[in-house]
This record gives sequence, C-alpha cells and structure tokens, in this order.
Amino acid sequence: MDLTLGIDLGGTNIAAGVVDASGKLLIKESIKTGAERGAAAILADVGDQACRLVADMGESGKDIRAIGIGSPGTPDNVHGFVIYSSNLPFRPSTPIREILQSRLGIPVFLENDASCAALAEARAGAAKGALYAITLTIGTGIGCGIIANGRIYHGFNNAAGEFGHSVLIPDGEPCPCGRRGCFEMYASATALIRETRRAIARHPNSMLRRLSDEAGKSGARTAFDAMRAGDPVGTAVVHDYIRMLSEGVTNLINTLMPEVLLIGGGVSNEGESLLIPIREFVDQNAYYGEGVPHTRIERATLGNDAGIIGAALMASDNLTS
Repeated sequence: MDLTLGIDLGGTNIAAGVVDASGKLLIKESIKTGAERGAAAILADVGDQACRLVADMGESGKDIRAIGIGSPGTPDNVHGFVIYSSNLPFRPSTPIREILQSRLGIPVFLENDASCAALAEARAGAAKGALYAITLTIGTGIGCGIIANGRIYHGFNNAAGEFGHSVLIPDGEPCPCGRRGCFEMYASATALIRETRRAIARHPNSMLRRLSDEAGKSGARTAFDAMRAGDPVGTAVVHDYIRMLSEGVTNLINTLMPEVLLIGGGVSNEGESLLIPIREFVDQNAYYGEGVPHTRIERATLGNDAGIIGAALMASDNLTS
C-alpha cells in the first residue's frame, strides 16, 4: 500500500494523519501547538505525533513512504526550513527537515498550508479533476492556494498566493502585514465580526444586537442569522461583506482564470446564502467576454482535513518528481 503522512501545522493545533494514494484519510490525530514554547518543543511533539500514527497503522505503518508538512508562511522545500511565518516560531535557523528525517528515517517535505489545502481539493475534493483551481480559505485571515496544470504554483520564491494582502481599498483598514486596505481586512471572518460589532454599536436596538447578546458574543454567523430573520441591519452587514469578498474573487479570477474557485473556512458554512450572490456578481463583472467559459465557484468540501490530505499528497508528488 502506498501511504504518506500529512501534518497540518497551525498556530493553535497540529493535525496529522495517514493518507493513501487516492487522498483518502485513514487515521488522524490533533494536538495543541503551544507556539509560545518555541520551535524545538513543537518539533519534538510533531515527531512524537508521527511515531504514534505510524504505530497505530500496525503492519501498514511500514508502507508510509514520506511525511508532508503544511505550514503557515513561506516554507523552503529545497533546504527544508520555513523562511518566515508570523504564527509559528520557525526561521531559516530551524532545520525542520533535518530534525524530523533524523528521528523518523523517511523523507520530509515542506509546503505552505493554504497550498496544501488547494492541492487536496483539486485531487480529492470539490475541484477534483480541474487542472487550474484556486482555494480561498476564509478564517482569521485569508489563505489562497493556486493549482496550475495540476501542481501547486509557488512563484520563483515559494511565496506565491498571498492574495489576502492585495489592496482592495487604498488607505483603508490597517493590516498586520503593514499595508492598509488589504483584501483580508474586508473579506476575512475577522473583518465580518468587526463590521458586525460596529453595526451593533451604531444600532443598539437592532435584532443584530439581540442575537449577539443571546449568543454572548458576535461571531461570523451573527449577521447572517440576523439577515435570515429579516433584520435590515444584519442584512446590510452581510451585503457589504459579500460585496467586498466578491470584488476580491473577481480580481483573482480576472488574473488567473481558474476552472474552479473554491471557498473554504468557517464562513463557507453559509453555503448558497454566500455563494449565490458571489456567483451573480462575478458573472456580471469578471472579464470573461462573449463565449468565454466561466469559472465555477463552489464551496470547498474537505474542511479541516484538507491540510492533512494536501500535505500528504504533496509529499507523494515530491517523491515521484
């Protein structure tokens, strides 16, 4: 059996699992990251986690040929370290590949986590069969993975795909990256929650406020729930949010023209309430031209498993390339 082990490194959790050649996740495990402890402690936990999964596979554990690691930031797969990550304490001085290969005795490969998710969706998810696909993962920020001719597109420096930091509104909301008006400052779940809170402050007697109080906080679902209940304040928040997301999606499609563009992350759980207006906006505004096929816009389907599956498939690709 041809197996690989995928590890999805996150700022909060480290998820790992064993994946077969078709992209099927066989077993998985998640542990807390504890990023404040430093790189050495994190990598020791990753090694322990990998050993447990190999042991849990029993006799099949010997069929695991490689480990793929998806990490936030900019990994260098050639040299085996992460050049930069704002969420994890990895730098070029941390020899991730060397440490884990020495312990586990099998090849280790590194990739950006959003790119891993995009690869998983293209091979085993909602974009299966598409040679050109993009997956936007909407969460605290916005991750963007690009698949071109069936492979992850890296750019010359492995940093491609940071579309969340393209400017949508010049001199707009300040972004942690140092710029102002970035796409993710208007279209992330964080941005949706911020605008929900601002609307509540302006309209303290609204249903939006009542729903927030009942839940004990404002979340990414609050405005959508208020909209479905007929609240004009919540409806306005959702309308403005989808408009910003649709503008960015249109820009991305105009630039790369993928066959499929997927939206994942928690906000994608809104389903067609989110996707229908995005499709309508893109169809009216994208630079298709008469007779040009349109990009299919769908919800990503692999959820939190996408990072594990994509990291494993990436490792398999590296073994055969």
